[in-house]
Amino acid sequence: MSIQNSLKQITSTQILKKKNQEKITMITAYDALFAKIFDPYVDMILVGDSLNMSFFGEQDTLSASLDQMIYHTKAVCNGAKRSLIVCDLPFGSTKTPKSALKSAIRVYKETKAQAIKLEGGIEVVEHIKLLVKNGIAVVGHIGLKPQLVRLEGGYKIKAKEGVESKEFQKLLEDALKIEEAGVFCIVLEGVSASVASELTKRVKVPIIGIGSGVDVDGQVLVWSDAFGFFQEFKPKFVREYLKGASLMQEAIQKYVEDVKEGKFPNEEESY
Repeated sequence: MSIQNSLKQITSTQILKKKNQEKITMITAYDALFAKIFDPYVDMILVGDSLNMSFFGEQDTLSASLDQMIYHTKAVCNGAKRSLIVCDLPFGSTKTPKSALKSAIRVYKETKAQAIKLEGGIEVVEHIKLLVKNGIAVVGHIGLKPQLVRLEGGYKIKAKEGVESKEFQKLLEDALKIEEAGVFCIVLEGVSASVASELTKRVKVPIIGIGSGVDVDGQVLVWSDAFGFFQEFKPKFVREYLKGASLMQEAIQKYVEDVKEGKFPNEEESY
């Protein structure tokens, strides 16, 4: 795939216009180094609270703090110049509309992120309305919501019984309500492909899927999953585009071997 031509920063309006026109690409990043690598190719970079697991080594996302999210978002913004940067609002930072606004204002003031992501459906409609009213662009997140993992007893796929199920009706209601509240796109996680396809047809804003089939408006993956660095487990929906951990292990072994055998540095690598 070639590098996208425009060096201008992608906007939420441009993302909206891609609905039914062009698939949207999103990947996570947590630092300037990887953000700079991804930036020329993807439409959006998500500084996800998934960093709490892949970057920090925790079992779930729940202990991620707003300070952590802001720190990593700053780093990503330093590396990426054209992708639309989205900062996840972590668990506990959006308990009320006012607390969500306070958290989002901190993100906007302390980073160059262009949007925040907020998990939830009907229950966060007033949060979204207040944020949008105050000039903050919002990405919604429905379906499997990682911040509810302890409440729901694990990561459970939604609407497995199809479009006739009550879960589909709830998802559709959530999507339409947060769309009306002002989100410019929605992350749809862990939903059966047929349901995701039908929901995408009924919603006017782009639907970005993760573990929700191909018939959506775009896809997002956690970078360490996509490139083979996270080895604890591999979700069914992940395609590994690189054996990253194996390559790094081979490289570090070679480095250690060269040092111990006195092969590094050589004459050209010495002053």
